[in-house]
Amino acid sequence: MSELDPTVMSSLRATADDPVTYAQAWKAKRGKQVIGSFPMNFPSEIVHAAGALPVIVQESRTPITEGRNLLAEFYCGYTRSVADQAAVGELDVFDGFVAADHCVQLLGAVDVIRWARPEKPVHFAQFTSAMDDPWTKPRVAGRVHELKHEIEDVVGATITDETLAHSIRVFNTNRRLLRKLYDLRRTGRARITASDMQVLVKSSMVMDIEEHNAALGRLLDRLDPHADAPDDLVRLHLSGHFCHAPRPEILDVIEESGVIVVDDDLYTGFRYISTDVPERGDPLAALSEWYLDRNDNAPCPTRVTVGVDWDTYLIDSLEKSRSNGVVVLMAKFCEPHMLYYPELRKALDARGIPLLLLETEHEGNPVETLRTKIETFVERIRRQPATVPS
Repeated sequence: MSELDPTVMSSLRATADDPVTYAQAWKAKRGKQVIGSFPMNFPSEIVHAAGALPVIVQESRTPITEGRNLLAEFYCGYTRSVADQAAVGELDVFDGFVAADHCVQLLGAVDVIRWARPEKPVHFAQFTSAMDDPWTKPRVAGRVHELKHEIEDVVGATITDETLAHSIRVFNTNRRLLRKLYDLRRTGRARITASDMQVLVKSSMVMDIEEHNAALGRLLDRLDPHADAPDDLVRLHLSGHFCHAPRPEILDVIEESGVIVVDDDLYTGFRYISTDVPERGDPLAALSEWYLDRNDNAPCPTRVTVGVDWDTYLIDSLEKSRSNGVVVLMAKFCEPHMLYYPELRKALDARGIPLLLLETEHEGNPVETLRTKIETFVERIRRQPATVPS
């Protein structure tokens, strides 16, 4: 199998590992504003169309210090990390913050930003979570217009239909390039590790999108896709982690256990790039349509669409990728994931599909303990008949 160019990957990895430093350098070079957003559904195209840099605020690897006194320990690692970054000044590069949806824990983290940096504008525009109700489309459209006006006020620029349509095309290009790399991995024509795939997606959440498109273009130009002879590695699908990136060492230890990860529905993975924005018609209406379409393409337990559910999506994905099993990565204290997981497990168990749950934390993920669990899981898969059609 062909592998990714190490020089390009080194640059993308540096950005993914240290988003704040990248944003500071971009701001110093361009003299423009940087707007931070939060998972999961904010349309970054709006910020880009205003001439600013959209950056999805990431969990920091720094141990939580000040944040321990600001949010309870039963908040998830991502929100406690955001609170800590705000308290110690790591988020000062951002000129404003915006969210299109939130959980109670994220509300607490953003309240810390308001307390620690009261001069920073913060805007919420909660998108409707029931996707089929008669009032859903007009409410979402109203929120998208609200976001546009808020960003215009913060950045001090007018967003025209032309600039927004251009931004939509640029972001769609990025998603398509990333999905092409996903397809190469899924079909075995390129060797892309789980941690490398996370770098590719996570860096797209941080970098200037045109710069990222150029980097992806160089990666694809230097690839020579071809399928190797089948090996004896267990093919796995990674699922979960709706708001932030799993630690790379967790992804690496999974693939060091006789495994190849061939697909995922992680937020810093396929979930983020699953859906393009329509490029015809009113661009604001297209962003509304994009939001509604996302739950069809990668269902989320925080959203409700009649006839669409995560377990059915996951089972279909396993068949397409010929995966032998699923590793669910659950961030500790993620309430939506904890609530939906029993339904997911029941559906997979009913079909005899092997499933392993790994709970992750901001600190204290014992790699060797995880390795033992994964090796045991892999051995169990090897000893049982295939359950996912190949």
